[in-house]
Amino acid sequence: MTLLQFHVAISLIGIASGLIAIFGLLAGYPPGVWTAVFLASTVLTSVTGFPLPPYGFDPPRAIGVLSLVLLAVAILALYAFDLRGPWRWIYIATAVTALYLNVFVGVVQAFGKIARLNALAPTQTEAPFVIAQLAVLTLFVIFAAILIVRFHPAPAST
Repeated sequence: MTLLQFHVAISLIGIASGLIAIFGLLAGYPPGVWTAVFLASTVLTSVTGFPLPPYGFDPPRAIGVLSLVLLAVAILALYAFDLRGPWRWIYIATAVTALYLNVFVGVVQAFGKIARLNALAPTQTEAPFVIAQLAVLTLFVIFAAILIVRFHPAPAST
């Protein structure tokens, strides 16, 4: 397996596990194994993107840096601060945003690599691409808003 294949596979695992984790939170379940898989695989996705060509600091690498910062804060909020106080909404905002960025890049890649999508938006400035990205953004804003209002972790046992 090449680095690119590993990067793509781990990215898809990150997206799938992240969606499972979000739907779990929406259903009232506390963060668990799916959350850990999401956080670890999304960190790996960002890290493995840096050595891929083309080289240099470009928009995908900027997204990778931003994602790593968001994930570091999410991991601290969850594992160091146990989602206490403001760390609950900080976790939700950073984790959902990191997942959104992974999906955003996935949509970019899909329109660039899948012939039928590429035919609809060859320069990724056409309406189908913009509509797809706005739909993804809207969905993640809704997820975050609902989670910030509804998700309340169980109090830590003393």
